[in-house]
This record gives sequence, structure tokens and C-alpha cells, in this order.
Amino acid sequence: MTRAVFLDRDGVINELVYHPELDISGAPFQASEFRLISGAAEAIHLLNRAGYLVVVISNQPDVAKGRMTLDAFEEIRRKLKEELAEAGAYLDAEYYCMHHPQAVVEQFKVTCDCRKPKPGLLLRAAREHDIDISQSWFVGDNVSDIEAGKGAGCRTVLIDKMKSNHNISLDDSFIKPKRVSADLREAIDLISETEKRD
Repeated sequence: MTRAVFLDRDGVINELVYHPELDISGAPFQASEFRLISGAAEAIHLLNRAGYLVVVISNQPDVAKGRMTLDAFEEIRRKLKEELAEAGAYLDAEYYCMHHPQAVVEQFKVTCDCRKPKPGLLLRAAREHDIDISQSWFVGDNVSDIEAGKGAGCRTVLIDKMKSNHNISLDDSFIKPKRVSADLREAIDLISETEKRD
């Protein structure tokens, strides 16, 4: 069995996009909006070199909500892989939940076990890639990522750009991550430090 670092995508690998027509910040809706976060490709390259499998685990409900097309979604995936490759980095696998219980596209209107905070995609990835999930990590920027990682049995890192969660009082709706970082590059350093210490 091998170790993996599971990564959320939007806000971890690539920049969030503000969509003024919806007044939300979220995933890019088209490839022209896609931007890697500074240092993210280099961080993934370090994971590749360290022998971790790098696996994206991401909720992607915007096709279901009618905000983007499947073709645009695939174009964004291609751009992600191309830009990582330019830095010598790569993803070993990608798992996306396209479902949403309030979808307007009927085929995606599903109450599933793969939408985070449920751990279904992580458990599937572990089965399909022979991953020792207890020796693996999930890095995300939302509580749902931490809940999914904990539910699957991973150690977790929360990316919090203000690092405001270091000393807050956590309530029942929040599962405390093992570590908190400002970005993916720092998360990789924390994972390395923790592995050496443990």
C-alpha cells in the first residue's frame, strides 16, 4: 500500500473566482478564468518527488446547477494538468462529485455518498489505488474537506489564508484539523515536519 495526499481543488490548487452575477466566489466556470495559486505547482511537484500519490477530491456542482457546461469543466481539467506539467508536477488521479440535491440538471440531482463532507470519494480512491488511508493526508480549505478526511481516516490540513483557526474555540459543527496552513506550499512543509516527528 502507498501513501497519498488528497487535495481539494478550488482554493487549494487554483484561485477562487468571484462571479459578480451570482455574488459568490467559487470554481472557475471557464478555462479562461483558471489560475494556479502561486506555489501550488511546486508543492505538488514536491509531493510527486517524495513518493506520495497526489489525488484531487473535489465537489463540482456547477454543471448540475446549470452554471457551466461539461465541455468547460473538461477544458479546465486539461488546463490544470497542462499548467502543472509545465512545473514538472502531475496528479495521479482526480475524483469529482458532480451531484447536488438541488440540481437543475436532472441527471445530477442525486443525494450521493461522494459529495463532501461524506468520505465516499476518498474511500473509492483508496480502494482503486491501494492507498493506506491511515498514513495519508487530506488538504482542503473548507470544513467539509476536514470532515471528509476525518471520516475516511486521514490526517488533515486546513488551508486558512488568515490562519485564524489556530486558537478558536471549535464547536460541534467543526472537526479540528491536525494542522493549519496559509497555503498548499506551507501545508506540504507541515506534512513533512509531522511525518518526521511522528
